[in-house]
Formats: sequence, structure tokens, C-alpha cells
Amino acid sequence: MIGDGETAALVCKTGSIDWLCWPRFDSDACFSALVGQERNGRWLLAPRDPDVRVTRRYRPDTLILETDFITPTGAARLTDFMPMRHGPPALVRSVTGLAGTVPMQLRLGLRFGYGLIPPWLDLEERRAIGRIGPDVTVLDAAVALARDGQDVVAEFTVREGQRLAFVLQFANADSKLPAELDVDKAEQGAESFWRDWIGQFDKPTEWPDAVRRSLIVLKALVSRSSGGIVAAPTTSLPELAGGDQNWDYRYCWLRDASFAVSALLNAGYHAEAKAWRDWILRAIAGSPEHIQIMYRMDGARDLNEWTAAWLSGYRWAAPVRIGNAAARQRQIDVYGELVEVLDLAHRAGIDREPQGLAVEEAMVRRLESLWHDSGHGIWENRGEPRRYVYSQVMAWVALERFVRSRSKMNGAGDGLVARAAATRDDIAREVCCEGFDSGLNSFVEYYGSDEIDAASLLIPAVGFLPPDDPRVTATVARVERELIQDGLVYRNERSATQGQGAFLVCNCWLADCLRMQGRHAEARRAFERLLEVRNDVGLLSEEYDLRSRRLTGNFPQALSHLGLVTTGLGLSGPVLQRGGG
Repeated sequence: MIGDGETAALVCKTGSIDWLCWPRFDSDACFSALVGQERNGRWLLAPRDPDVRVTRRYRPDTLILETDFITPTGAARLTDFMPMRHGPPALVRSVTGLAGTVPMQLRLGLRFGYGLIPPWLDLEERRAIGRIGPDVTVLDAAVALARDGQDVVAEFTVREGQRLAFVLQFANADSKLPAELDVDKAEQGAESFWRDWIGQFDKPTEWPDAVRRSLIVLKALVSRSSGGIVAAPTTSLPELAGGDQNWDYRYCWLRDASFAVSALLNAGYHAEAKAWRDWILRAIAGSPEHIQIMYRMDGARDLNEWTAAWLSGYRWAAPVRIGNAAARQRQIDVYGELVEVLDLAHRAGIDREPQGLAVEEAMVRRLESLWHDSGHGIWENRGEPRRYVYSQVMAWVALERFVRSRSKMNGAGDGLVARAAATRDDIAREVCCEGFDSGLNSFVEYYGSDEIDAASLLIPAVGFLPPDDPRVTATVARVERELIQDGLVYRNERSATQGQGAFLVCNCWLADCLRMQGRHAEARRAFERLLEVRNDVGLLSEEYDLRSRRLTGNFPQALSHLGLVTTGLGLSGPVLQRGGG
């Protein structure tokens, strides 16, 4: 992944950029080969000789990607990055000769509307202008360009010590065409931005490279304009090979809020945590009763789900979905996540605001009548609503945090606080009665179920029960028996037996649990098993398929990297705990 804080592109080892939405994460894609075919849009810049060996890396402490091509005649380096957004959005690619000579090829196939519509092309010698509706793209090249049907192409040779740059910019049709970009200045600016930002990180950890890389990934997924954090920059990368578990993750999930705020605060990034808190309050606005579980990057509420039927899907796993119907689901745990975010921010020194206090009260009033209801749960099941144990625990969290904070504010005698305390205790009694199966000796996924759910690992993390409570230790033991394969944790028994991948953040939850129980060596092993499945440049998706030894699901996944940061810091020293006082 490369990105500019408003969108991101995915670069293949072959030198092909196969995914890009412009100008935002949730805009229409102009390169969609990732979830379709080459004809659905990509930008290839690679050696012409197929006999090539490839190595790649990020330039240290940056999001500048360097791919080295070793061919029979020489070696060349492809450098890819996106300048931080100060003017028109841009994508910069440069080829540097390292040894000998390397014949290269360029093929730019822009296809807007998710791989469907090519722009009208006007071609000059070293500039190609594409126009489609309200959008304009401009490619400035260091070599002569030609047209091949609806694509822009070029062939050239790079020699040792030579550097050739190619810049693609995006603009509105009613504005002036972008001027040529100063590539050296843009590259220096991007390098300085990333190194200055990660240079603020000074927390102790035994895995500094992994934690720093994950923080950079997370920063790239934070909208610099809105402060919202996108769950992933992609849609419809399948959770199940050849299946239909394909969802659009280019939006902001409220559930991720407490995970994100705790990770950012523990890493020392208070400004980003505050921006995320403020984004949440703007998205909720003045109607907490109409809360959605996710929103667009700018806080807009329209996530209507439809299928791009002309796209074949990643590795032929259709459908490719745009939008996400889960936005309309009832997920009761979200109320707890929101109140938890406000509590975490306050405990870290971020001032409470009147709107935040009003939102807390509105959440609590809603839960007074809502906590008995069924929902779709943390895994957003699209089947029958259930009384999910994790949802009920998070309802308890909302009330517990509210009562605790208002009591400190001398509001213990308030009627709402008293009712919230009583409801909190009712929920705790019910969860321990209906959510814990004494015969199975574990918490279960939902009331009446006999299946185990990895989300139960969060019970001690949020302070519902202490980590040494016999019910917690028994539940952890059952997770270890039934949900772990080859050191990786599945989210529930269905995913473990029906071909889905292990859910990577669950390894972090297990490691956190084991650490809290004093099982430090086992906690380290669970965490380091997660590190082993990162790709060659340190990125994680949502899941990992042990059969194919492949990352699966949308990529890169914010929640996986949030877990990595939190656990990597927690195993190395004291951190701000979600359930702490």
C-alpha cells in the first residue's frame, strides 16, 4: 500500500498498480484489476523480460515503496509513493537504473466507474490527458508516450545511474490542468512527513519495527481532512476462497473506535486520537438515536449496497460489492464502544466536550430500553438477530463507564445515574447466567448457543470480570482447545470448520488475556505467531488462510494493525487499559 492520507493504492510485486480510488478511499475506483481483470484498469511499469527476480521493501520509516527488478541484462528500482495532499492528488513512479541496462514497459489503463469506463484520451509527446465527466487525469512522463486502443503505453530502456519519473495527477474538470510536479521535492516532502511523524513514537516495545510499521499503516488510513479511520482501503477481497464473503470496508466503523483510540493514545498520538473522537461526535451529530454502525469518511450516512456485476472478483471470488448493507444493522455493542471511547479520551487528558457528555447520556437512555433486544453482533452476521454475549457485555461497559465518570463528577445522586447503575447490575447478572454455560464451562457466543466466540477474550480487557476469574480462565482454555489451529485464532467454530481464515486480531486478544493472567511466555508466542504471517513489507489483512498460506480479506486491515500496536506495547510495559480506572 502507498497512500496520501485521503486514499491509497495497492502495488503488486509485478510492478502493476491494481487498485486505486480517487480522490477518496470511498470514491469510485479508477484501477480495479485487483477485483477483476487487467481490462478493468491498472498501471503497469515493469521490465519487458519475464525472466525477473523481485525484491521489495518500504524505505525505512516511510510509506515509500521500493521494488527491485533483477533481470539477465541488469537491475532497476521502481519507487512508488503518493505525495501528501497539498494540491491535486498525485501518484508518483520513478525507475532508477542500478546495474547494466533494463528494457522497461509502461501500460496505463484508466477505467473509471469501478473498471467500466475509459476516459477520453488526448495524447501529447510526453503528456496524456484523460477526461471523463467531472474528472481529469494527467500523466507526465520522462519518455515518449503512445496509444494502444484505450491505453497509454511506452517502451524504454533504463541504464545504470539513470532515473526516469512518471507522475499521474487527478483534478476536477472545471479547474486548470495540474502543472508538472517537482518529483524530487515531492519525494523529499513525503519522506520527511513520514519520518517526522513516526519520529514522535518513543514508547518501549520489544518489536519496534513491527509496531512502527503498523503505526504508519494506521496513519495512512486516517483521513487527514476528517480524522476518520477507514477499516481498509479495499472492497470485496474474499474471506473465503471462491466464496461470496466479500464486503466493502472503505468506511469508518464505530466499533473500531475504542480499539483505535486506545492504540493511538498508548503510542503517544493524542492528536490523531482526538481527531477520531471529534469525527465520531460529528458523525453522530444531534441524533444519537439514529446512530449507524459505520459511516463514510466524511461522516455521510449513505452506504447503499450494490454489486458491480462486470467485475469477476479477486481470484474469481464474486460478487464485488460496493457499499455495505450492514450499516443498517442493530449492533448493541456499538453503544459501549462509543462511551468507552469518550472515557478513554478523558482518562488520557483529552477534555470532555458538552456534546460528548450529551452523547453519553443519550447512549445510556437508549440502552435502558434497548439492552434486552437482539442484534447482529460484532461479526455482523446477516442471519437471525441474537442476544450476543459480547454485545451485552459492551452494553454493561457503557453503563459502567457512565456511572463511574458521573460519580466522579458528583453526579452519583442523579436519577439517570442511579437507573444506569441498576441496569448495569441487571446486565451483569443476566450475562453471567445466560451467557455462561456451566455444563460447557465457558461463555458462549449468544444466549442459547453452545459455541465459543473469540470475542469472549475481551471480557477481562473491558473489565467485566477479572482475568483470574474461573469463568474467564475456563473460557480462555476452551478458546485454546477449539479455536486455535497452527497457533492462529479463529473467531468462532463456524469459521474454523467452514474454510474461513483465522481472524488475525484475535491472536492479539488472546495474547492480551494471557498477559493479564501472568502467562507471559504464552502471550509472546501468540503475538509473535501473528507477526509471522505479515506479508513481505509488514502488512496484515483481516484473516489468514492456513491451507493456502495466504492473507485473506480486505487489505491492509486497520483492526489487525490496531491490535498489533496495542498488544506489542502492552507486552512491553504499562499501557492505558480499556477497563482501567
